[in-house]
Amino acid sequence: MDKKSVTLLLPKSLLKKAEAIAASKEKSLSELMKESLEEKVREVTGYGKARERQLNLLKRGFDLGTKGSMTISRKELHARR
Repeated sequence: MDKKSVTLLLPKSLLKKAEAIAASKEKSLSELMKESLEEKVREVTGYGKARERQLNLLKRGFDLGTKGSMTISRKELHARR
């Protein structure tokens, strides 16, 4: 995997907390940040794929067994029995 260095400007308090979390997990700060970014990317791309899949289902429609025509009126359908 190709890697590229980046420079981040973070508040000192955030950086200290992140370093403490990384140390408690026996990881480097870079590894902790990489995992966090990967998780965020998965969330966004997973949502996008699910949304696209559901929109395609709606466009295609569902077979309700009517073959495109209703044999019962709305009034009959909702009549109290």
